[in-house]
Amino acid sequence: MTPELMGILNVTPDSFSDGGQFTSPQKAVEHGVLMREQGALIIDVGGESTRPGSERVDVDEQKKRVLKIIAALAKEFDKRNCGAVISIDTTRAAVAEAALDAGATMLNDISAGRDDPAILELAVDRRVPICLMHMQGDPKTMQDAPHYDDVVDEVLKFLSERVEYAVKKGIAQDKIVIDPGIGFGKTAEDNLRILKSLDEFVELGLPVLLGASRKRFISAIGRKSEPHERIAGSCATTIMGYLAGVKYFRVHDVAEHKQSLDVCRAIQNS
Repeated sequence: MTPELMGILNVTPDSFSDGGQFTSPQKAVEHGVLMREQGALIIDVGGESTRPGSERVDVDEQKKRVLKIIAALAKEFDKRNCGAVISIDTTRAAVAEAALDAGATMLNDISAGRDDPAILELAVDRRVPICLMHMQGDPKTMQDAPHYDDVVDEVLKFLSERVEYAVKKGIAQDKIVIDPGIGFGKTAEDNLRILKSLDEFVELGLPVLLGASRKRFISAIGRKSEPHERIAGSCATTIMGYLAGVKYFRVHDVAEHKQSLDVCRAIQNS
């Protein structure tokens, strides 16, 4: 199994780690190209922050933020013939459709089709891959008081049900990726339990995406408060995920994660 990196390109003013850094189309495209050069197969473009406590961003504003950047990235990647995939990180079908028209070829929905069910129909019509993620609550309130009786069992059950629903809607099973949603309506202890049990998510038989990059729970362990100080801890989650059979890793720091994976695989193959 060859792991693949998904580079995060937030074109938002308020994302928890890199808000405001890539709102300029030129800077955004340059960073997307850089992440591809560093080893990211997928560039995930998002125009709405989903950090804890964030407010919703309407469809028109999301389009305004992402469409020109996606179109420019698609043109640049086509010129370079580098085989990059552009993913749109949104829960809104109208944004997703416009992004596909602009050059995206993958959908990443943190609501797993619950926020706007039409996004599942769009995935069927366009025959594109879609990532379905678990989240308890919504970004504005999800970290207020998350609670589970058994976080691993409940997240597994949720993802199984959403996959079943998506397949009934007509999405081919080989077009579905699942994400346990690290940091989305979960305590630090919940996140650790999920990370320890990633093999159980892999056993569902679908590609798993892990998005633990720079997440706050790392600070509770490593005593580093700022997102950019959590890179080493983030790489540790990637190695744990790879050893458990995770396929995709959504990361901010592509070069560092690529090196970690390369070394791990070299040791395995020696």
